[in-house]
Amino acid sequence: MKARPPRTWTTVLHLILISGLVVEAIEPVSTSLLLGTGAAVLGKKLYRYLYESCDENWLNFNATGLKYDLSTKLYGQHVAAQVILKAVTGFMNNENPKKPLVLSLHGWTGTGKNFVSQLIAENIYQKGMMSNFVHLFTATAHFPHEAHINKYKTQLQEWIRGNVSICPRSMFIFDEMDKMHPGLIDSIKPYLDFYDNLNGVSYRKAIFIFLSNAGGEKIVEVALNFWRDGREREEIQLKDLETALSLSVFNNKNSGFWHTSLIDMNLVDFFVPFLPLEYKHVIQCGLAEMVSKGRAPDKEVVETMARDLNYFPKEERVFSMQGCKVIPARLDFYV
Repeated sequence: MKARPPRTWTTVLHLILISGLVVEAIEPVSTSLLLGTGAAVLGKKLYRYLYESCDENWLNFNATGLKYDLSTKLYGQHVAAQVILKAVTGFMNNENPKKPLVLSLHGWTGTGKNFVSQLIAENIYQKGMMSNFVHLFTATAHFPHEAHINKYKTQLQEWIRGNVSICPRSMFIFDEMDKMHPGLIDSIKPYLDFYDNLNGVSYRKAIFIFLSNAGGEKIVEVALNFWRDGREREEIQLKDLETALSLSVFNNKNSGFWHTSLIDMNLVDFFVPFLPLEYKHVIQCGLAEMVSKGRAPDKEVVETMARDLNYFPKEERVFSMQGCKVIPARLDFYV
């Protein structure tokens, strides 16, 4: 059996061009150049094309895309959509931010907090939530034991420091903040502050997003008051919620932010409220879910499912208790 001859860079170039992997035009060059500098440059370009790296090929903010996604895919959250769009767009367009962007998203389960985090990631990173530069921490999975809190603090600091060193535009998402041990988040306070760098690492271009059910009662209270006063949901503004929300979270022992210096020192840029969803929003979620599963949207089926969900106040059935979170599982039962 004849041995296969080793592939030279000329052969590799030929294979690359045939496969269509290289999209940039390549001028004719000599074989000797290909074997030298040209080959090295081509190799680097090919590597960046195939493997995710922290550059504009893989990390390129799409403000128009984020605006479209928030306006067409996120239901019933006009306050959150406005705040998220302005905060993320302003931050990503700033080449020299003074500190990292820190967002704290609050509201009952199923209102869209995780979904918004996903939309932000998809409009910054080519690989979205699958990007090596997006890091998701879940309290019950990553920090389950109170006895290990000091170890968790050290590990968290090292993880953030190491990943920001690799990519300054890293994103860190902390889910289940209301289940996180008080004080754990304080351990990363220096990385969220107004420092040019810490030990040679600058964190000013990173994004930190905290997700929590804490403060949900206060948000529901405001939404109920607007409804009882006969005012439109869309009249609710950030100023109606933000101060009360931050105080509620700060004084809640189960918030993950209990008496934290992050709030004390105003390091959280925005406390973003997610309003309880109404029946009409559940319908929108159900129709979108059918489309995502490759089915033709059937409003009659979705309405049947939506009517069987729980709402409050009990008599008026205004707000959904589960939001949109249960829809993927529930919808299959009605189709």
